[in-house]
Amino acid sequence: MWSQRRVVDYGLAKRAVVRSLRSGRTSRGDVCDAQPYLLRAARHFGEPTERLCPVCERENVTHVTYVYGDSLGSHAGQAKAASELAAMAHDYDEFRVYVVEVCQGCSWNHLTVSYVLGNGPPEPAGQA
Repeated sequence: MWSQRRVVDYGLAKRAVVRSLRSGRTSRGDVCDAQPYLLRAARHFGEPTERLCPVCERENVTHVTYVYGDSLGSHAGQAKAASELAAMAHDYDEFRVYVVEVCQGCSWNHLTVSYVLGNGPPEPAGQA
Protein backbone atom coordinates (compact mmCIF):
# COMPACT_ATOMS: atom_id res chain seq x y z
CA MET A 1 0.00 0.00 0.00
CA TRP A 2 1.35 3.42 -0.95
CA SER A 3 1.52 4.95 2.54
CA GLN A 4 2.31 1.87 4.62
CA ARG A 5 5.09 2.51 7.12
CA ARG A 6 6.29 1.58 10.61
CA VAL A 7 5.48 -2.09 10.03
CA VAL A 8 5.74 -4.46 12.99
CA ASP A 9 5.64 -8.19 12.20
CA TYR A 10 4.67 -10.41 15.15
CA GLY A 11 5.75 -13.66 13.47
CA LEU A 12 8.50 -14.40 16.00
CA ALA A 13 6.09 -13.94 18.90
CA LYS A 14 3.57 -16.22 17.19
CA ARG A 15 6.17 -18.93 16.66
CA ALA A 16 7.21 -18.69 20.31
CA VAL A 17 3.58 -19.14 21.46
CA VAL A 18 3.04 -22.13 19.17
CA ARG A 19 6.35 -23.67 20.29
CA SER A 20 5.36 -23.16 23.94
CA LEU A 21 1.99 -24.79 23.30
CA ARG A 22 3.51 -27.81 21.55
CA SER A 23 6.09 -28.30 24.29
CA GLY A 24 3.38 -28.30 26.97
CA ARG A 25 4.50 -25.12 28.73
CA THR A 26 1.29 -23.35 27.63
CA SER A 27 -2.21 -24.81 27.62
CA ARG A 28 -4.54 -24.70 24.64
CA GLY A 29 -7.03 -22.73 26.74
CA ASP A 30 -4.42 -19.99 27.13
CA VAL A 31 -4.03 -19.47 23.39
CA CYS A 32 -7.47 -20.42 22.06
CA ASP A 33 -9.26 -17.61 23.84
CA ALA A 34 -10.79 -15.43 21.12
CA GLN A 35 -13.57 -13.24 22.48
CA PRO A 36 -17.05 -13.63 20.95
CA TYR A 37 -16.75 -10.16 19.35
CA LEU A 38 -13.53 -11.19 17.58
CA LEU A 39 -15.10 -14.42 16.33
CA ARG A 40 -18.11 -12.47 15.00
CA ALA A 41 -15.79 -9.96 13.31
CA ALA A 42 -13.92 -12.87 11.70
CA ARG A 43 -17.18 -14.33 10.44
CA HIS A 44 -18.58 -11.07 9.04
CA PHE A 45 -15.56 -8.90 8.17
CA GLY A 46 -12.67 -11.36 8.06
CA GLU A 47 -10.73 -12.31 5.01
CA PRO A 48 -10.05 -16.02 4.54
CA THR A 49 -6.49 -17.21 4.07
CA GLU A 50 -4.95 -20.41 2.76
CA ARG A 51 -3.01 -20.98 6.01
CA LEU A 52 -4.03 -23.74 8.37
CA CYS A 53 -4.52 -22.89 12.02
CA PRO A 54 -1.24 -23.63 13.83
CA VAL A 55 -3.17 -25.09 16.79
CA CYS A 56 -6.00 -27.30 15.51
CA GLU A 57 -4.60 -27.70 11.96
CA ARG A 58 -8.16 -28.36 10.72
CA GLU A 59 -9.37 -24.96 9.53
CA ASN A 60 -7.77 -22.08 7.68
CA VAL A 61 -7.28 -18.91 9.70
CA THR A 62 -9.11 -15.69 8.90
CA HIS A 63 -7.52 -12.23 9.02
CA VAL A 64 -9.45 -9.50 10.81
CA THR A 65 -8.20 -5.96 10.24
CA TYR A 66 -8.83 -3.22 12.80
CA VAL A 67 -8.09 0.49 12.48
CA TYR A 68 -7.28 2.96 15.27
CA GLY A 69 -6.44 6.64 15.23
CA ASP A 70 -7.64 9.99 16.49
CA SER A 71 -8.46 11.23 12.99
CA LEU A 72 -10.81 8.28 12.31
CA GLY A 73 -13.57 9.49 14.63
CA SER A 74 -16.34 6.91 14.79
CA HIS A 75 -14.39 4.53 12.52
CA ALA A 76 -11.70 4.02 15.19
CA GLY A 77 -11.73 0.51 16.59
CA GLN A 78 -13.77 -0.93 13.74
CA ALA A 79 -13.01 -4.02 11.71
CA LYS A 80 -12.43 -3.11 8.05
CA ALA A 81 -11.94 -5.04 4.84
CA ALA A 82 -8.43 -4.71 3.44
CA SER A 83 -9.98 -3.26 0.28
CA GLU A 84 -11.21 -0.25 2.30
CA LEU A 85 -7.75 0.71 3.56
CA ALA A 86 -6.44 2.39 0.40
CA ALA A 87 -9.32 4.88 0.35
CA MET A 88 -8.97 5.46 4.09
CA ALA A 89 -5.24 6.14 3.66
CA HIS A 90 -6.13 8.99 1.30
CA ASP A 91 -9.01 10.33 3.38
CA TYR A 92 -7.52 10.34 6.88
CA ASP A 93 -4.43 11.52 8.66
CA GLU A 94 -2.15 8.95 10.21
CA PHE A 95 -3.83 5.86 11.71
CA ARG A 96 -2.66 2.41 12.80
CA VAL A 97 -3.83 -0.88 11.31
CA TYR A 98 -3.78 -4.17 13.23
CA VAL A 99 -4.27 -7.54 11.54
CA VAL A 100 -5.34 -10.41 13.79
CA GLU A 101 -5.24 -14.07 12.75
CA VAL A 102 -8.31 -15.96 13.99
CA CYS A 103 -9.35 -19.61 13.79
CA GLN A 104 -13.12 -19.83 13.90
CA GLY A 105 -12.87 -23.52 14.79
CA CYS A 106 -10.70 -23.55 17.91
CA SER A 107 -10.66 -19.79 18.78
CA TRP A 108 -6.90 -19.36 18.26
CA ASN A 109 -6.04 -15.71 17.73
CA HIS A 110 -2.82 -13.80 17.43
CA LEU A 111 -1.78 -10.37 16.25
CA THR A 112 0.15 -10.89 13.01
CA VAL A 113 1.15 -7.42 11.84
CA SER A 114 0.57 -3.75 12.54
CA TYR A 115 1.43 -0.72 10.46
CA VAL A 116 0.65 2.94 9.95
CA LEU A 117 -1.31 4.37 7.02
CA GLY A 118 -2.60 7.79 6.11
CA ASN A 119 -1.45 11.15 4.91
CA GLY A 120 0.54 11.84 8.06
CA PRO A 121 -0.16 14.39 10.75
CA PRO A 122 -1.76 17.58 9.49
CA GLU A 123 0.54 20.53 8.87
CA PRO A 124 0.37 23.25 11.54
CA ALA A 125 -1.54 26.34 10.44
CA GLY A 126 0.58 28.68 8.33
CA GLN A 127 2.99 25.97 7.15
CA ALA A 128 2.51 24.28 3.82
